[in-house]
Amino acid sequence: MHSPDSQPAWRQKGFLYYPLSLYLRETFGGRVQKISIDAGFSCPNVDGRIGTGGCIFCDNRSFSPARRMNIPAIPEQIREGIARISARYKTAKYIAYFQPSTNTYAPAEKLERVYREALNEPGIVGLAIGTRPDALPDDVLDLLAGLGKETWLSLEIGLQSAHNASLDLLNRGHHFDAFADAVARARARNIRVGAHFILGIPGESRGEILATARKTAPLGLHSIKLHNLYVVGNTRLAELYAAGKVRLLGRDEYVRLAVDFLELFSPETVVERLAGDAPRDFLIAPPWSAERGNRIRQSVEEEFRRRGTCQGAKFKDSETL
Repeated sequence: MHSPDSQPAWRQKGFLYYPLSLYLRETFGGRVQKISIDAGFSCPNVDGRIGTGGCIFCDNRSFSPARRMNIPAIPEQIREGIARISARYKTAKYIAYFQPSTNTYAPAEKLERVYREALNEPGIVGLAIGTRPDALPDDVLDLLAGLGKETWLSLEIGLQSAHNASLDLLNRGHHFDAFADAVARARARNIRVGAHFILGIPGESRGEILATARKTAPLGLHSIKLHNLYVVGNTRLAELYAAGKVRLLGRDEYVRLAVDFLELFSPETVVERLAGDAPRDFLIAPPWSAERGNRIRQSVEEEFRRRGTCQGAKFKDSETL
């Protein structure tokens, strides 16, 4: 454990990891909420450039032509999101989160028009852009770097695992080197980079899961999101699960792994999510994935307290291993 004098500010405030909510309050001076935006982008792992099946956990109904034709305009999505969120939270500041699909998969000129359309809406104070590591050419990164000088901006890259065999099993269509390269090129342009990880990929041992943390923690990620592997309908993963070929993590097992993972990350890394947010209407398993996020958060905090540790407790180990 760190000495009291060397503890990060969030630890001195009583937190056991660096939560997104605290980071946003520190950065913007108050509550900030994300508004999910679907800009109608496709994915190179769906449209045939890399593959057509998509990731085995991805519900490809989200890429259906009918759905692509019926997406509300970005300003309308933002206004609806603000109306919905403002009824629950007292905030006037929002981040436009380009979430579904691959949100850098278009010419830079089109991307700039789309991003600025969101930024022009009242109340939008920043952008969060979800994408894949193999959809980040230099001209797109140059665009993001330019926008990052005008507004708060975070680039969220889906990785899931540092093991190429696991990425092949998930049918990601890329390997770890693509992620490491994308992170290096983005950070060279002073772009905040977040990464998504899945804990519980079939075939991965605890040691292999923690090796992913050790391999990525030194890359200087601004933020991370942890997801448990869960099964939704109409996916290849659902077929494998029905055939008895997939074992899913139990709730307690996942909580222990999540804490193991966070102990290896820098205290400066913002934790945006502790577990996946499974849609109840499509969830097949495990049932605990439908729990509210607060319950998982409480369990993670209880495990940290039981161990007497916190995020970053083993970060120096991850830098040297």
